[in-house]
Amino acid sequence: MREVINISLPSPMAKTVKTAVKTGDYASTSEFFRHLLRDWQEGKLLNELNKSRMEIATGKGKVLSSLKALR
Repeated sequence: MREVINISLPSPMAKTVKTAVKTGDYASTSEFFRHLLRDWQEGKLLNELNKSRMEIATGKGKVLSSLKALR
């Protein structure tokens, strides 16, 4: 199910989005923002993964014996 979200952008930002769509980088304005959101989600996940790796490397992380230990 899709949901409509309206946003307000300063003119230079709106122009950037419109140009990206017009030049064919994105099929639509919605696709531009979906791509941006996916990138943001991936970056957030990568940061969490790197933080966990650092905790393990410094001996602060917890090594689980099984997936059941996640509960």
